[in-house]
Amino acid sequence: MSTERRVVVTGLGATTPLGGTITETWDAILAGRSGARTLTADWVEKYELPVTFAASIHTSPEEVLTKVECRRMDPSAQYAMVASREAWADAGSPEVDPERFMVAIGTGIGGVHTLLAQWDNLREKGVRRVFPLAVPMLMPNTSSGNVSLALGARAGAHTAVSACASGAESMALAVDQIRLGRADIVVAGGTEAAIHPLPFAGFTQMQALSTRNDDPQHASRPYDTGRDGFVMGEGAAVIVLESEEHARARGARIYAELAAAGMSSDAHHITAPEPEGAGASRAMREAVERAGLTPADIVHINAHATSTPVGDVAESNAIRRAFGDATDGMCVSGTKSMTGHLLGAAGALEGLFTILSVHHRIAPATINIEDMDPAIHLDVVRGEHRKLPQGDIAALNNSFGFGGHNVALTVKSI
Repeated sequence: MSTERRVVVTGLGATTPLGGTITETWDAILAGRSGARTLTADWVEKYELPVTFAASIHTSPEEVLTKVECRRMDPSAQYAMVASREAWADAGSPEVDPERFMVAIGTGIGGVHTLLAQWDNLREKGVRRVFPLAVPMLMPNTSSGNVSLALGARAGAHTAVSACASGAESMALAVDQIRLGRADIVVAGGTEAAIHPLPFAGFTQMQALSTRNDDPQHASRPYDTGRDGFVMGEGAAVIVLESEEHARARGARIYAELAAAGMSSDAHHITAPEPEGAGASRAMREAVERAGLTPADIVHINAHATSTPVGDVAESNAIRRAFGDATDGMCVSGTKSMTGHLLGAAGALEGLFTILSVHHRIAPATINIEDMDPAIHLDVVRGEHRKLPQGDIAALNNSFGFGGHNVALTVKSI
């Protein structure tokens, strides 16, 4: 095992509420656009849901995939396939020994559309009307399995299921696998397609979602005193990771180094964050220390920042606890203000944003902050984007999930 082996990012892909590609999505982030919109599905009215909007996918996968692919994959796997193919092409579709090539794509919920649609078929029409591919479509690892099939990855196909930390944890797993010598290249990320009446109803009953039905685009407002819950999103985000020597040998373009990950669990509550941020702060410190850095080296944080009253304060406390006075030198972005919360894909997408922030030396502005919460003691980027320093820099991406999962990723310039 080589813990010193550097792991670099050579490809990016995404399909999100803001665009069908990572380029479209990043351009929308820099333009300060929101992906939240009123839902047009008939189930919103049918079930009289108290929340009628979400950050739904911008570009239907049917515009990218074949009819057969869409028929055989749950929407969660469809999104993962779209993002993975873009990332693979962005990396130059490198030639690689299939037995040195791995996939790691996480999800928080999995194939919920398939599961519940086939349950309806069974109840209403009988066993003969259940689709023969129901099980391989609904299982949580359907995305990693389908992507490994499509790209020919035979070193492994892994799925982290850790709620809203799943995408980031998959990226952390990928770094470990490369450093362990089990793979030269890993396609890693997260996907989610949970804008469906049951999870939607569950989140509304928890009072976790914003209820700003009359103003969806301003509903996700991290750090604002008027925040009232998160905006559910959907999509997928994927990166191509390689050992540096492998990437250099083939002359690959390198965006940044994914230098380290820190992980912990709260053991506090199944949904609520530990209010003082003890577990989250441990993950952040570990991510920094494993990267061989000090708190003063971190210039930017892409925060989890869901726009929930309790969560934003807990994360602020965790950041201050992890970095102390060094926090004053870090600018913080809350990009869920534009994308909504992609659940199992959130950490992956915000990982991509952190990579692009380091690559382009820019921290995106958080939108919809009208009245900054005085309980948030962070230098939040708002109004205008913030230029990041030249030279060697490092940034952090935070992801936290129900169950007390905490993941922090450290990204370094290269």
